[in-house]
Amino acid sequence: MTYCLGIKVRSGLVAIADTRITSGTETTTSKKLSVHQKGNNCLFLMTSGLRSIRDKAVTYFEEILENDQFAFDKMYKAVNMFGEQVRRVANEDKRSLQESGLFFNLYAIVGGQLENDRDHKLYLLYPEGNWIEIGEGSPFTIIGNSGYGTPILNRALNFESTLRFAFKTGFLSFDSTRVSANDVGYPMDALIYKRDSFKMHEHRFNMEDTGQITTMWAETLKKSIHSMPENWMDSFMGDLNIF
Repeated sequence: MTYCLGIKVRSGLVAIADTRITSGTETTTSKKLSVHQKGNNCLFLMTSGLRSIRDKAVTYFEEILENDQFAFDKMYKAVNMFGEQVRRVANEDKRSLQESGLFFNLYAIVGGQLENDRDHKLYLLYPEGNWIEIGEGSPFTIIGNSGYGTPILNRALNFESTLRFAFKTGFLSFDSTRVSANDVGYPMDALIYKRDSFKMHEHRFNMEDTGQITTMWAETLKKSIHSMPENWMDSFMGDLNIF
């Protein structure tokens, strides 16, 4: 499984991806976040699904970027082109994968800002090659293991959140998933993009970088639960003599 998170707030973009690859009983690490920058054009790409499909589609896409010298001037055009590469791989490999009992499965998060975009963009792309744009109403999307990390984002994040707050909340979402799912783990790759800067900043975090925050967050949760009022429980549990 995978955990990849894309966040769009007014001031920019945040991307977070785990690096754990699980195959049977073997666990390895591999980068799931790729960045492409040239002049006033920059975008990132994260994927979840069969590794062979991902590698082939991304290779085709990178080859187009190199040969055309970043011919796209708007993000939706680049996303359309990546969708075409996903469909290309489907035409080449989908039948043989199905005959082997495997599903053609590739989701992608694509974000960035190209020279003719008025603002930064974030997209969720499906295995069929179609996509939706992530906007103000729901300013984040997760691919892979989404169940554990979504609640804190829904409760705390909105489009007006700062980049710093968005990254901090995103990390706690990753941490919640990591604690609950053994197929998501460190190292964690992170990216920050400030609107109209046309420059993306990457960093890799290991457990020793964030262990103190993880422990602090767990203790804060416990203290918050203990400090919650309990009188609302009395009609249900008051006669059980368990207080």
